[in-house]
Amino acid sequence: MLYIMRHGQTDWNLQHKLQGKTDIPLNDTGRAMAENARQKYRDIHFDICYCSPLKRARETAEILLRGRDVPIIADQRLAEMNFGNFEGVKYGSLFPDCPIAEAFSAPDRYVAGSGAETYESLYARTGSFMQEVAGPLLREGKDLLIVGHVTMNCSIIGRIRGIPLKDFWSAKTDNCELVRIL
Repeated sequence: MLYIMRHGQTDWNLQHKLQGKTDIPLNDTGRAMAENARQKYRDIHFDICYCSPLKRARETAEILLRGRDVPIIADQRLAEMNFGNFEGVKYGSLFPDCPIAEAFSAPDRYVAGSGAETYESLYARTGSFMQEVAGPLLREGKDLLIVGHVTMNCSIIGRIRGIPLKDFWSAKTDNCELVRIL
């Protein structure tokens, strides 16, 4: 089985700021969310967990799996999408004239700029992870957990479910929500 979870809340989530690859830690609410998820999902079996190397995802995985003998392995390909110079900007100031606004309103028309990552690049790196790491583990019958970020998770969920880029955000999950994909 393949499971995906988004990290717990951070102060930037609360402030409606784009985080991207900026390494923001969980806040106290995010830690409580992860602890609640630990209780809620305690009966779900995981053989291995891969997570983003960013603090918020790593800490979520550590809290979620505390007390279990489940290895947690960070992989750079699972980091959040890089939003370049727009990281730290409040969502409300992005629309409608901000150049990165189309990443959220019309992902199929989005053109990356100002150091931001393209969707093609995001799909390439998460696809590489799925092909080289997740695929072989799933074929062995392993129960795999990925703990990551909203955009990165959407890229994996969307690819597996065949969601077109224009509907990218339909795969969005809430903080500490566990989704069974396969």
